[in-house]
Amino acid sequence: MQKGYLALVLHAHLPYVRHPEHEDFLEEDWFFEAVTETYIPLLNMFETLVRDGVDFRLTMSVTPTLGAMFTDELLQNRYLHHIEKLIELSYKEIDRTRWEPAFNHLARMYNHRFNLARTAFVDTYGKNLINGFKKFQDMGKLEIITCGATHGFLPLMEISRAAVRAQVKVACSHYEKLFGRRPRGIWLPECGFQPGDDQILKEEGLRFFLVDTHGILHGSPRPKFGVFAPVYTKTGVAAFGRDMESSKAVWSAVEGYPGDYNYREFYRDIGFDLDYDYIRPYIHCDGTRINTGIKYFKITSPNNHKEPYDPHWAWEKAAEHAGNFLFNRQKQAEFLSDWMGQDPVLVSPYDAELFGHWWYEGPQFLEVLLRKIHHDQDTIKTVTLMEYLERHPRNQVITPSLSSWGYKGYAEVWLEGSNDWIYRHLHKAAERMVELADRFPNRNGNLRRALNQCARELLLAQSSDWAFIMKTGTMVPYAVKRFKDHIERFTRLHDAILGNRIDEPYLADLEGKDNIFPEIDYMVYKS
Repeated sequence: MQKGYLALVLHAHLPYVRHPEHEDFLEEDWFFEAVTETYIPLLNMFETLVRDGVDFRLTMSVTPTLGAMFTDELLQNRYLHHIEKLIELSYKEIDRTRWEPAFNHLARMYNHRFNLARTAFVDTYGKNLINGFKKFQDMGKLEIITCGATHGFLPLMEISRAAVRAQVKVACSHYEKLFGRRPRGIWLPECGFQPGDDQILKEEGLRFFLVDTHGILHGSPRPKFGVFAPVYTKTGVAAFGRDMESSKAVWSAVEGYPGDYNYREFYRDIGFDLDYDYIRPYIHCDGTRINTGIKYFKITSPNNHKEPYDPHWAWEKAAEHAGNFLFNRQKQAEFLSDWMGQDPVLVSPYDAELFGHWWYEGPQFLEVLLRKIHHDQDTIKTVTLMEYLERHPRNQVITPSLSSWGYKGYAEVWLEGSNDWIYRHLHKAAERMVELADRFPNRNGNLRRALNQCARELLLAQSSDWAFIMKTGTMVPYAVKRFKDHIERFTRLHDAILGNRIDEPYLADLEGKDNIFPEIDYMVYKS
């Protein structure tokens, strides 16, 4: 007998990284790795489940920056070159490891997977993975939601309501262009919510958003059912809170499934392990060693000793963990249903790249879980957030609290000693952008082009990824350079517009480099 619902939510996001001025750019590999290890495996999983008649539901954000990268012809062609180089390397690995059975088996596995990825990318989805995600949304299996235009952390943009509104409006327009309809829900960047932002969501026709657990539990008045039912804000937009128990089962560094010693070790890659002259054609063009995606070892233990990876054992463990996850969700639903007197919803949000990229067996875990839910029990069903809201439209009205899903739950990750210097520039640029939109309404020609490019540069500077990278200490020079580049470009355009001296070749160069949102209208910033 059904006792509740499980709402799995995957947050698919990457910052906009596209560098046509370079033939080979290191940070573009973030996108190529995610396509090979996460997004194509997820789409292949959806295809297999549908083929086998497994009914499932999943909610997934596709951020506008990632969607723009999926549809960019330059990045599509560069990914094709990337996967073909990996296929070539995997054939060489099959030959190199011919006298090492354990590694040879893995080399053949990678060769098979890389060839599958190429076939899916080129033949199935026409080099545009949006085609795949739209297909499953149109089938009713997947609910795609949007995000902030460039993943700007909204609570730290409150000094300019026009800037917050622009992040949402541009995102919704871009979503409509990609998917042929308006979005119904939004993943607030970093789950960052500030009371009052829901009014902007309502204006754009959005029906729901997600917050972290304490955003609901610290709301006013206190929520009767905690995070196990959505709540409405006073504007009528629904908020769903994260279930900590199901999140901890995957995210926890101590208890989470991905740390099992049978799973593939992420940090041992042949790009670093093998002889330099052998691997040289498959690393960065400047000679920097990089991850290739071919990894031969399992986690094994917390020390440096590593044993060969066995995919059979790993997949058995993924099935075992899927069964454990399902058992615990069933018990949760049974208890909550009796307590609440209605079907609870267990909202389990994760970064999409956890599945496949960081946790290689993650897609296998999801597939087994969805099969078990369909075939092996009737206690819980998977549901999209919109479906649950339609089935349970009567909910409590509260005001969720300021919150995020970052460390300590508020804004510290994006505002502390390593990154606080960026905000005076962001606030001044947002102020200037509003002034430009008010002073030059509905212009045409080069002036309109320059104003639109100002909007793009501001949006790209606002990405929460730059502050996050500065905080975590990885790839900091790149994040600092990207931020400074976008602010400098915005400022130069702003001064040129006010001085009536727009440099058309410079403007055209920026339009070629920072080409996100080609149909943007700078008037979204009009006060």
